[in-house]
Amino acid sequence: MLSLHGELDMASAPLLQSKLESAEIEAAAIVVLDLQELQFIDSTGLRIILAAHERLQEHGGELAITRGSQQIQRLLAITGTEDHLRVITTPDATLV
Repeated sequence: MLSLHGELDMASAPLLQSKLESAEIEAAAIVVLDLQELQFIDSTGLRIILAAHERLQEHGGELAITRGSQQIQRLLAITGTEDHLRVITTPDATLV
């Protein structure tokens, strides 16, 4: 599980991208991005998340995200991203 805080934008996205491209993450059966403490995401951050989703699927894995702030939820709804990603209520929801 990766917990994100604050803002995911052009300045901070490369750090997340680096982590998501690590061999450990790409080999995982499921990766959870906890967005509960994330207040803002821009198109760069969204692109990083979608690219990670695609890479994980190619390796037989899955990406799940928790609901973030209202801005995050609105962005996911407007872009249709929530239709392509597994959205869970809590980080532990994948254990059930």
